[in-house]
Amino acid sequence: MNFEAIKAIYYYEMARTGRTLLQSVVSPVVSTALYFIVFGAAVGPRMQEIEGVSYGAFITPGLIMLTLISQCLANGANGIYFPKFTGTIYEILSAPVAMTEILIGYVGAATTKGMMIGLIILATAAFFVDLRIDHPVLMIVFMLLTAITFSMAGFIIGIWAKNFEQLSLVPMLVVPPLTFLGGTFYSVSMLPPLWQTVSHFNPVLYLVSGFRWSFFEVADVDPLISVAMVGAFLALCLAFLAWVFRTGYKLRN
Repeated sequence: MNFEAIKAIYYYEMARTGRTLLQSVVSPVVSTALYFIVFGAAVGPRMQEIEGVSYGAFITPGLIMLTLISQCLANGANGIYFPKFTGTIYEILSAPVAMTEILIGYVGAATTKGMMIGLIILATAAFFVDLRIDHPVLMIVFMLLTAITFSMAGFIIGIWAKNFEQLSLVPMLVVPPLTFLGGTFYSVSMLPPLWQTVSHFNPVLYLVSGFRWSFFEVADVDPLISVAMVGAFLALCLAFLAWVFRTGYKLRN
């Protein structure tokens, strides 16, 4: 394992975050803070508690998960796409660096950025709502697994994308609707039976539900099923990346 290569890629990507601090960190934190102000402080007092949890606190895990998924996808995709766009990817591919080491460097940086922003938002939430975390270790583990999984998914999108439109297609047009319809701002038990059934086909529901359980022991689905869904998605990403590394799909050709 070439740890120097991994460190070089990782530090370069993290340095890029420092150069774009306003866009990479400040913007998502401010946007999420506005959600807390509107839904938590303004709407929350007018809403009934959901399974014994105040509305402002109830939506906090969903908002963190929304930002975590979006940021990890975007960072994972941008990290590998821009070297392709500028042509510097060929310098990396011609160096004595294995594809797994390239993956670890880029995905590790995207995961770190996502975790950093997620924890900042968690700390920000404490200023707006009364928050408790019943299972802090499980919360961190679930958050980390989700960050790694969606950073890999972003890496795949960055490899697949031919242009900026394709690069932003999934993070901008697919993920937000799934997240909003995945129980971020409500419990699916509040929906009619038909829509409850439909919601269970939304993979984001399992992520939000499992993450919320680590806070309040309140969930729309069994938390073990949520963990299994994250594991299945992670395995799917690894399987696809193994095929990409073996064939050189859109990298060597």
